[in-house]
Amino acid sequence: MTTNVLILGASGRFGRNMADQFRSAGWQVRCFDRTRDDLMQVARGMDIIVNGWNPKYPDWAAQVPGLHDAVIQAALAHDATVILPGNLYVFGADAKAPWGPDTPHRAANPLGRIRIEMEAAYRCAGVKTIVLRAGDYLDIRASGNWFDQVLTRSLSKGVFTYPGRPEIPHAWAYLPDLARAAFELAEKRDQLPVFTDLAFAGYTMSGREMFGALNQITPGRLRLKQMSWLPLQLARPFWRLAGPLLEMRYLWDTPHWVDGSALDRVLPGFRPTSVQTALAAAIGMPSVQRQIDPDHPMAAGGDGHGMSLAAGRGPEHATVDHAPVG
Repeated sequence: MTTNVLILGASGRFGRNMADQFRSAGWQVRCFDRTRDDLMQVARGMDIIVNGWNPKYPDWAAQVPGLHDAVIQAALAHDATVILPGNLYVFGADAKAPWGPDTPHRAANPLGRIRIEMEAAYRCAGVKTIVLRAGDYLDIRASGNWFDQVLTRSLSKGVFTYPGRPEIPHAWAYLPDLARAAFELAEKRDQLPVFTDLAFAGYTMSGREMFGALNQITPGRLRLKQMSWLPLQLARPFWRLAGPLLEMRYLWDTPHWVDGSALDRVLPGFRPTSVQTALAAAIGMPSVQRQIDPDHPMAAGGDGHGMSLAAGRGPEHATVDHAPVG
């Protein structure tokens, strides 16, 4: 039986990885073309709609409701299941970690409220929906995310730049793994509730732990710099993106990790990529070039932290400077 998937936002991070995953599994993949396609028409005959549409932050309030209403109407008309990449914005700065399917959506900030209302629209409409929620992305190519635009932008110069408190846990997701989990959920869609909200644990790493892991897989010695948010504050009056970026700063200063236990029950055989392999791919290294310190191994956490990392170089090895964003 032929299975068909429509990818919205196929050139974006989540959409691209999902398209690759479905193609490799033999599905018929249709990538939506905004210049010529009509969503209601191209959704006909689709089993899955992957909604990877993600306007720029300043455009969320104006565009997100309309874009997702169009997807809802197309999915209802053609009995398709929608896959949504969920984020952590819905929880807000006051939510107690770990964050998972049972954590209340109480964000008070504008971007968090938009996401809450958007997800609620799918639930209220009765659309078959799979929300797979994750932390910040590690992608296999530079795609404009925090990891490649800020943290590792100056890695070739021996500098690792961190936007927040480097000693607190932060949630990360390796995109090929996230796409693989979403695909496996798509294959089980008939066994899932109409609205399925699951959290992808990924990796839990502090800035210092990520710094230590990268120090082990890069050829040279790295230096840890702490990013200054002052340039964004100064740019806020005339750069539209500065305000939303500052709004989400709390995620870099709030200890958090993702509880993936519910997803583990649905996909008991899922095995994530090792942290070292994911980081090597994310910085464009074909393989891990340095031997991982056996005295500081990566371990799978059993406390809801997902895959935790005991970094090979502890805080005593970190040199912390301050650098502007970018």
